[in-house]
Amino acid sequence: MKIIVLNCGSSSIKYQLFDMDREKVMAKGIVEKIGLHGSFLRNQRDDGDEVKLEGEIYDHQQGIEYILGVLNSKEHGSIKSFGEIDAVGHRVVHGGEKFSGSVLITKEVIDQIKEVIDLAPLHNPPNLKGIFAMQDLLPDVPQVGVFDTAFHQTMPDYAYTYAIPYSLYKKYGIRRYGFHGTSHRYVSKRACDFLGCKYEDKKIITCHLGNGASMAAIKNGKSVDTSMGLTPVEGLIMGTRTGDLDLGVLTYIMQKEELNLHAANTLINKFSGMLGVTGVSSDMREIGKAAEEGNKRAILALKMYAYRIKKYIGAYTAALGGLDILIFTGGIGENDVQVREASCNGMEYLGIKLDKKRNEETILGKTGDISMPDAKVRIVVMPTNEELVIAWDTMDTIQKENTVKQKQKL
Repeated sequence: MKIIVLNCGSSSIKYQLFDMDREKVMAKGIVEKIGLHGSFLRNQRDDGDEVKLEGEIYDHQQGIEYILGVLNSKEHGSIKSFGEIDAVGHRVVHGGEKFSGSVLITKEVIDQIKEVIDLAPLHNPPNLKGIFAMQDLLPDVPQVGVFDTAFHQTMPDYAYTYAIPYSLYKKYGIRRYGFHGTSHRYVSKRACDFLGCKYEDKKIITCHLGNGASMAAIKNGKSVDTSMGLTPVEGLIMGTRTGDLDLGVLTYIMQKEELNLHAANTLINKFSGMLGVTGVSSDMREIGKAAEEGNKRAILALKMYAYRIKKYIGAYTAALGGLDILIFTGGIGENDVQVREASCNGMEYLGIKLDKKRNEETILGKTGDISMPDAKVRIVVMPTNEELVIAWDTMDTIQKENTVKQKQKL
């Protein structure tokens, strides 16, 4: 089965073409600057062939036309005809309370995704654009929606309910939803496979650390809490997002700086976090370099970053009633040796004992157990692969749908 996985952003489309019979990526790439000057497509085939195509790409439909064109081209393509494509899997950021798993895209599903656009106004609209474009271009190919929020739908009500008037939850769906669900699900399962233990009876904390960052508490294979909330702003300190913040701080700043709602939203999403504290960058590599050169604000920001992670580790260990496995993933989690060490330092009382040598050796996409041999808690670095999860779910959903149709015929 050959599956295209699409991740549509506001001005970009990331894609991968999978051969699921071999679980292999045949091609991958990105379309950038959609609707902007200088738009282009970059495609990389599994044999190393690479191509960059530049041109005016006005919308997502045209961007997907470019993708299908290069995948089917004689010189740079990976398939001989569109008939080889069996399904399309879409990353959909927000499913609200309606979706606890991946689903076949139907008109009803599209309508339900539209209903929760207010919960993800920057993400769900471009996700829908990708779905509509594929309906036009490959109308006979089934499509599947895989939701970032679905994995966290197992959280108990006392974990996802905010202490606001309950009527606002019922009226607007204001509650904790969480994100990065496909990543948390993938790395937690793969870490157990790597360690040779049973996923369904382990207490796990996953740290997805990138420009956007979140943590999850996973008990017996199910998410019971996660750091992001109604939106991706809550929780850990991120590249440009505040993370946890006293709401009084925001209203105070709005009053003093005379900010409207749009400006306040931009402040907490685009100009805060590591960028806001350091004044240097949102990129941890640049912040690390500045800290090495003695930049006091960079040093402070790195301490704040690790401290927030440690607080969540402690909180989630309490919520889980213990801890078996601590996992680091995402661009920072997989490669930043100093962040991992700082986040685990002083946590020996919980059974978290990091092996410095193993930690330093586990970078650049490597999987590794970086805990001391006698540690109670296994610390694992596990590269994430959200696209593969989307491909798995797409294949499973299509196969289940086909099985149902066959039974109906009988």
